[in-house]
Amino acid sequence: MLEQIPSTETIEFKKAFIERYSELTDWEEFKKYSFSFLRRSIRINTLLGTVNEVKKSIEAKGWELTPIPWCKEGFWISNPERRDVGNLLEHHLGKIYVQEAASMIPPLVLQPKPGDLVLDMAASPGSKTTQMAALMQNKGLLVANDYKGQRLQSLGINLQRSGLTNSVITLMRGQGIKEMEFDKILLDAPCSGTGTIRKSLKTIRIWNPGTITKLAKEQKELITVAFNNLKKGGEMVYSTCSVEPEENEGVVSFLLDKFEDAEVVKVKLPGLKISKPVMEFKGEKYNPAVKDVIRIWPQDNDTEGFFVCKIRKLQ
Repeated sequence: MLEQIPSTETIEFKKAFIERYSELTDWEEFKKYSFSFLRRSIRINTLLGTVNEVKKSIEAKGWELTPIPWCKEGFWISNPERRDVGNLLEHHLGKIYVQEAASMIPPLVLQPKPGDLVLDMAASPGSKTTQMAALMQNKGLLVANDYKGQRLQSLGINLQRSGLTNSVITLMRGQGIKEMEFDKILLDAPCSGTGTIRKSLKTIRIWNPGTITKLAKEQKELITVAFNNLKKGGEMVYSTCSVEPEENEGVVSFLLDKFEDAEVVKVKLPGLKISKPVMEFKGEKYNPAVKDVIRIWPQDNDTEGFFVCKIRKLQ
């Protein structure tokens, strides 16, 4: 049963918001899940321990771990008397990372391998960076970039705590990255965060279409730079925690129309329920290949809303 966030009656939705989301999805279901507490989840860091040993260690302390179907290292975590997952010794030792279940999807879709040259364009605070390093078994090179010096503090701490030895941190605007050839690139783009309302109710108050238009422009710049820095045959993942079509299908469609050597790679993850992509919105028809993206509403899997798309640069 969903546990409702208290005092949601005082939150007023903008008329344009209600109209937009009534058009895109089941408005009542979206609202119900957006006003429900988000289940806490963790990912076991296999660089510092095996899944079984870390799981047993946490369960011995009275916590219940429920497997996340699409991520073998991921678990929903609960305790009848406690909510302070961050105080677990395993967290301080870097053996677990407190990470939302949907946030684990982009690295799993990208599948970086040991020895790859990988770029995380907007890495802070490092949940996906550390997950990719584990998939790479700390081998190869992982460039973790962010654009604000203040954001690098948490990124550096989390990378160090998680035992990463194959990573370097860089500070620059994503648009400034050039003349590189990466095997894999993750662009978890800055976005409106409309998939994370249940974690941050202020998203409803600050939402406005003008901001979405501005963000979509920046996202198109970033995805272009990412694709230009991908080697032939390389793969990238574009993801957001937004459920706005302009920030998701619209950005991917822009890339596909701009580059003839870009193709969407269809990916399925076991146990993950996905919704139909938006193929047309506000009079704009998107590229037909957008049909193979991953769109997730909060009500699909009782998680945050998320968007993920895997793109390959043809040889």
